[in-house]
Amino acid sequence: MQSSAKGFREGDFIETHDSLIFDVKGLFHPPDRVIAFLRYYPSEAGERIRNGVAYEKVYSLNDRFSFLKKRYPSYIYFDKIFDSIMQGVPKKDVAHVYQPSEKLAEVTNSLKNLDDLEKDSIEFCEILSRSAEIPLNKLGLTGSILVGLHRPESDIDVIVYGYENCVAVYDALGALYSDPQFGVKPYGDNELKKLFKFRSSDTFTEWGSFLATEKRKRLQGLFKNHDYFLRFIKDWHESDKRYGDVTYKSLGPVVIRATVADDSEALFTPCTYKIKGTQLVRGHEAGEAMIREVASFRGRFCEIARKEEHISAKGKLELVSDKFGNTYRRVIVGGEKDDFLTLA
Repeated sequence: MQSSAKGFREGDFIETHDSLIFDVKGLFHPPDRVIAFLRYYPSEAGERIRNGVAYEKVYSLNDRFSFLKKRYPSYIYFDKIFDSIMQGVPKKDVAHVYQPSEKLAEVTNSLKNLDDLEKDSIEFCEILSRSAEIPLNKLGLTGSILVGLHRPESDIDVIVYGYENCVAVYDALGALYSDPQFGVKPYGDNELKKLFKFRSSDTFTEWGSFLATEKRKRLQGLFKNHDYFLRFIKDWHESDKRYGDVTYKSLGPVVIRATVADDSEALFTPCTYKIKGTQLVRGHEAGEAMIREVASFRGRFCEIARKEEHISAKGKLELVSDKFGNTYRRVIVGGEKDDFLTLA
């Protein structure tokens, strides 16, 4: 098993000795396990071929859990820190780690013939690097390209590491949209309709709410004829937390309305919205004023709302406690199909 000196982080993929491929979630993991969710598995019915082996992709969270419960239950466990049933791979079962920055370096320096998607992915990353004036090694390629299971119509999934680098790329995208020579543009109505159809199969959403947030996003769009999705990740030195420093106790489902007080973490995965003026619409009745943030590990909930905008959210209420005894409550969105985060 190969991993960075710091460990595993969002955007990495891991492959098990069973040839299952998982995408890593978050930056903090138990000592003996990697929190990661199933993405690909070998299947004769699969349409993605790598080294003569066919793989099938799993999309929805429910399908991922169902598959593992039926065939590989050892990859489902109860995490006492997150007080939740999770997917995770014991470190002893990790056969290979795929890292996005290494993949970008590999294809950039490759002497073999690259396909069109790989070539365009390199070009897109180079454009972002030059426009944002950040080193190319602060970007990486994740998703299907990372594990060699992409198809011509696959997305370009890009990771950007480091707070300042991410902000620089976000700002650069605004300028790139206004100059057609670069081939970078936001989604139009046709692309948003396709995205709505895909997302609504896995996440509750209404067209009007969806359109209001998605049409102004920069983390997704088109490069040439490819969909792209950007994921912004804090660098290792930008967090001093470790697994277990903060614990989370589930308090049940809630629906809230609130105002965004701070959106500085809304672009990152995991994303966080600091909130104020919280009103409880449904669910756990205690400590309404203690609900201080809405968070999610799912990229689709990034970039939803801006400071001083009003939001509605449905998710799991959690009591958050740190090692110094400080506590507050948050709503974590994305664990259930009917969870939502929208402008109010």
